[in-house]
Amino acid sequence: MSTEPDTTRARDAIFQRIRSAQKRAAPGEADRAAAEDYLQRHPAGPQPAPYADLLVQFRAMAERMASTVDTVATLNDAPRAVALYLAAQGLGNQAVAWPALRELPWAGAGLQIAFRAPQRDESQGVQPADTVGITGAFAAIAETGTLVLLSAPDTPASTHLLPETHVAVLRAADVVATMEDVFARLRSECGGVAAMMPRALNMVSGPSRTGDIEQTIVLGAHGPYRVHVVVALA
Repeated sequence: MSTEPDTTRARDAIFQRIRSAQKRAAPGEADRAAAEDYLQRHPAGPQPAPYADLLVQFRAMAERMASTVDTVATLNDAPRAVALYLAAQGLGNQAVAWPALRELPWAGAGLQIAFRAPQRDESQGVQPADTVGITGAFAAIAETGTLVLLSAPDTPASTHLLPETHVAVLRAADVVATMEDVFARLRSECGGVAAMMPRALNMVSGPSRTGDIEQTIVLGAHGPYRVHVVVALA
């Protein structure tokens, strides 16, 4: 069971108060149709030339952003690849992971996985802190080497924000060319009356970094200082 609350009801109440203050009715079919028409007619910005191989382009850009990338045959092979990566980095065999990834064979790869949001707040004496977080990804952008993650009860955002090491597992089919492709897919799969857009969408382009101090790049300043991506080819 996820440790994150379902905020849908609270969000609906907030929107209702805003509409009441503005003396507006809830959006109807005509409003949705007008929004969809605008999106269809709105011209797209400049696009890069088509890539010969999306995965090759994604890997090149991700590594340029200081991520590391591995490939496996199927998603069921991902736990073993994660175990090998953690061992190579001297990070042990314990991690927290999205509850949405519960069905993968983690124990068979020798990993001890807790399917919950991470605990990491040394100021409040949380010990031991969770240092490795494993997530999936909604998509990956070949143009920039960026991971796209959606928050939900089974996919908490804290898993890729708090631990020192972020490991992402995704399918090669989820690698798209551009950011515009991500939002088109998001509207298709999560938009409309029957679905619900996520509370948060996060884009991860390599480890957290800052150059605020003497213009020297420091990794891990505001989040993970390692990002490793495991891509399942099928």
